[in-house]
Amino acid sequence: MNDEIKEHLENSTTWSRGFHMLLFGFIYWIAKFVIFGVVVINFGFAVVTGAPNVSLTAFGQQLSLYVYQILRFLTFNSEYKPFPFDNWDSEPEV
Repeated sequence: MNDEIKEHLENSTTWSRGFHMLLFGFIYWIAKFVIFGVVVINFGFAVVTGAPNVSLTAFGQQLSLYVYQILRFLTFNSEYKPFPFDNWDSEPEV
């Protein structure tokens, strides 16, 4: 085996990132269902009251930013690890 490939395979940073990618992939999978729930419930509020629920709208915005942070990390566009490794309300990297 090529020494360079062996060195990459033994790099603990790569395996740590892989573990974090699995974790954030699972969190993303759950977040999709939560977002769908927020969308349906907020639509229900809009139908019944004529306006979306302000609290749900704010939560949806925070959750969408969180998903954005996760996707940036999963696609190797960022080394930043979002919540639970940083604060929930921290701003995403651009």
